Amino acid sequence: MATNKIEALLKESIKNALVQGDLVEEYNTEDINIEIPKDTSHGDYSTNIAMQLTRLLHKNPRDIANSILATFDKESANVEKVEIAGPGFINFFMKNDALTSVIKDVLEKKEHYGDGAPNHIKYDVEFVSANPTGDLHLGHAKGAAVGDSIVRVMRKAGYDVTAEYYINDAGKQITNLALSLYTRYLALFGVEREMPADGYYGQDVKDIAAKVKEEHGDKFLHINEEDAIHFFRELGTQHELAKIKDILNEFRVHFDYWFSETSLYRENMIQPVIDELDKRGYLYKQDDALWFRSTDFGDDKDRVLIKNDGSYTYFTPDIAYHKNKFDRGFDYLVDLFGADHHGYINRMKAAMQALGYNKDQLNIDIMQLVQMVENGEVVKMSKRTGNAVTIKDLIEEIGVDATRYFFVSKAANTPFEFDLGLAKLQSNENPVYYAQYAHARMCSVERNAKEKGFAMADHFELLGNEKEIELLKHINEFPNEVAEAAKNRAPHKIANYIQKLAQLFHSFYNDCHVLDEENRELSSERLALVEASRITLKNALDLIGVTAPEQM
Repeated sequence: MATNKIEALLKESIKNALVQGDLVEEYNTEDINIEIPKDTSHGDYSTNIAMQLTRLLHKNPRDIANSILATFDKESANVEKVEIAGPGFINFFMKNDALTSVIKDVLEKKEHYGDGAPNHIKYDVEFVSANPTGDLHLGHAKGAAVGDSIVRVMRKAGYDVTAEYYINDAGKQITNLALSLYTRYLALFGVEREMPADGYYGQDVKDIAAKVKEEHGDKFLHINEEDAIHFFRELGTQHELAKIKDILNEFRVHFDYWFSETSLYRENMIQPVIDELDKRGYLYKQDDALWFRSTDFGDDKDRVLIKNDGSYTYFTPDIAYHKNKFDRGFDYLVDLFGADHHGYINRMKAAMQALGYNKDQLNIDIMQLVQMVENGEVVKMSKRTGNAVTIKDLIEEIGVDATRYFFVSKAANTPFEFDLGLAKLQSNENPVYYAQYAHARMCSVERNAKEKGFAMADHFELLGNEKEIELLKHINEFPNEVAEAAKNRAPHKIANYIQKLAQLFHSFYNDCHVLDEENRELSSERLALVEASRITLKNALDLIGVTAPEQM
């Protein structure tokens, strides 16, 4: 995992001390843990390496710590002072320029600050993938915000990532959509027909039917019903998919690849996968159905691929689809599924292993349920009856920024209660307002500085206030946070980082007079710190698809 410059120096110096002191022959720096103590009297950074090595070296951790310090090169690590505390913690007090050097780093890299080195590891991240049968609702909004943020964070960390949408356009839901459209169309001519079971009753279905009547008149009353339904199937899918693309674009969610389920059938991708599984000895027939021996790979029961009526289960084309992804050259696949898909994890991993892939090459992240609360009451959702809370509803009510921020602010695998009232607040209680106000305040400081003739410094000897140091250390942590969030596909870590950065900046701003006419030299250094804070905050907000306003 990538580390910032200070931590990289400390880790390398600790490793060298371990080797030079004959404590170990070799040591992986990634195994050395560096933390920022909550209490600044315990130093700027701290490590528990002495406790980690107790079992290996069969020594008291304080003795190990003393042995490390005997050969630790403070100069090369840019360390002012080192102390041993408690059971064996080693606390480092950094030289001032070690901490302030991050300002130059940020000002030079600008929007690239926090970037990891390209690692050429290819990931396919599939998310949303809703049936094109209606508007995207609350659950899809969470998947879209989280999925897009994962893609952004992973790209920032250096991964080669493709964002993919799987269009479920071959299943029963699409047939029901076509029948619902046809039924609504017939009704416009006074032809009564019962809506299909699990039909779609939303206003959009009525609108499409009305548009067909306007453009084609009664044409579909006089042609073969099968052909008419085929027309409505194609039209409905195209119309709903176009709406999905439009709203996702408005939600700042972009896909590199749209994969149609029907292409699996059209291009004969399913049968070859079945044949391959059979060739490998993982299929058997029972009760006139074809079964996959998924229990060979840890699944709780075997799974049917072809039912006794000859039709595929939902699972079968999904196996072919995942095989297709690997065939396109991806090293790892990531699926973001809803909470109701938890049982899918083991069976799909089993299928990939049966085809010769490592189970760790497929990662399935579960999005837990979202509950929206408005005026203390839960807002119910039902897509088919047209009462769903949609992404469009949320955007119109609270805007893209608040919607995305709130969805990303909590770990995706935990249930989430979306507080609409809090999201509407224009105060510091609202986390997205608090973060954006910090950026606007930074911009305001810089505008005032320009008007008063203050310029940013390019050297930093005067910064040493506790609030300045805390802010510097947090800015310095940004590359670590990006790497950690990418590794764990946890964009909520970026939201947490943003909140702390905003809090530390507001605290610094209130404690330190940035533009002081009587101390222009210190002011110029603080002004550079403000700009480094602004760049970092903007970069972090962009990772979760939230804007950084210059005025509020």
